[in-house]
Amino acid sequence: MLEFRYDTQLLIEGSGLDEDKINEYFRTYFKGDCLLAVGDEELIKIHFHTNEPWDVLKYCASLGTIHDIVIEDMDRQARGLHG
Repeated sequence: MLEFRYDTQLLIEGSGLDEDKINEYFRTYFKGDCLLAVGDEELIKIHFHTNEPWDVLKYCASLGTIHDIVIEDMDRQARGLHG
């Protein structure tokens, strides 16, 4: 079993977004790994492995509009399960 089960990916669209502050928030408040939060003041791409993807979605939604949301269960994938 993987330490962090869910591969969480999404885009945040807004204004005044700060990738450094978002990275710091993730490192301070979320448990996980493989963090990628890159972009500019209007669009940030998030990629993060965590066991609480719903917390990531809630935080990101507080920053702007979230879309292109993908949450994949990497444990199921590793076991060859689909659906």
